[in-house]
Amino acid sequence: MREIGVEELRYLARGAAILGAGGGGDPYIGRLVAEQALREHGPVLAVEPHEVPDDALVAGIGMIGAPTVMVEKLPSGTEAVTAFRTLQRELGRPITHVLPIEVGGMNSLAPFPVAAALGLPVLDADCMGRAFPMVQMVVCTLDGVPAKPLAVADEKGNSVVLDVLDNHWAERLARSAAVRMGCTAVLCSFPMSGAQARGTVIPRTLTRAARLGRLVEQARRDHADPCAAVADHLGGRVLFTGKVAGVLRENDPGFARGEALLEGSGAHDGSRFRLAFQNEHLVATLDDVVVASVPDLICVLEADGEPVPGERLRYGQRVVVVGAPCHPRWRTPEGLALVGPSAFGYPHGYEPLGPA
Repeated sequence: MREIGVEELRYLARGAAILGAGGGGDPYIGRLVAEQALREHGPVLAVEPHEVPDDALVAGIGMIGAPTVMVEKLPSGTEAVTAFRTLQRELGRPITHVLPIEVGGMNSLAPFPVAAALGLPVLDADCMGRAFPMVQMVVCTLDGVPAKPLAVADEKGNSVVLDVLDNHWAERLARSAAVRMGCTAVLCSFPMSGAQARGTVIPRTLTRAARLGRLVEQARRDHADPCAAVADHLGGRVLFTGKVAGVLRENDPGFARGEALLEGSGAHDGSRFRLAFQNEHLVATLDDVVVASVPDLICVLEADGEPVPGERLRYGQRVVVVGAPCHPRWRTPEGLALVGPSAFGYPHGYEPLGPA
């Protein structure tokens, strides 16, 4: 176990935004909210899953909705605490540990305001190993851990509790609540025992994100290529280098859907690259040939290694696209059925991505 303070949040937010594959919310906004909580209440204790007692009660916290909305509709910072207290009241006993549902830009930091304000530890783990757009797209679903009951809260102080049939219904009903709350909200869900958490969550993902964030900074100091360093660290490769030539984006409803068109430069001069996204980047094509797709990570970076969230992609940006392998659990038949290309309606199969 270790303490996480304000300084480490900077590295954690950057690394998580890379692992989030364009999704998980704006890491800058998430860091500001978490920093404020830590400055007010002090550092947060991060524990590994094996350090959690069997009879602990663990719950996941994360944002749900369209990240593009948060560019103008900023969070109040109270949503996560409201959702947490609503779920705890429904469960009728204290929740002892919190964890991020996904390791994505803002969502990796979503439990920190709760942990800081209420003096709870955060699990150094998550339920995806990256970010995905839907509630059921977690390893908990693979292991039969239900999302119910779950609480959804907004920045105004509204909250609802949902008792659902399964995790797919959790997605449908929680998404509907988030849309009515202004297209973004925070949910607290997947209550589980410490023993269950150890058997299902993906461990040490906060540590992985922080190391990745530090790696980018070290590469800059060493005058090395940060994007190549990220690709190498993740066991992936650079897929494309070029300029954003256009972005088509819409909220549909509660998601940010669309595609971005990139024009190549350097080694990719004369080539065209497309990114299809639903909050996260789902499919990448180079000259109309699929070169990467979910569940593998498709990460857009600036030349200095700084991640570009999907909602911040804009015309004229010079970017590098890195592809990296997902967690092995997503490459199983059950994992691919839940989060592979067919789960998003794409007709092509999945080809595992590896180093160049």
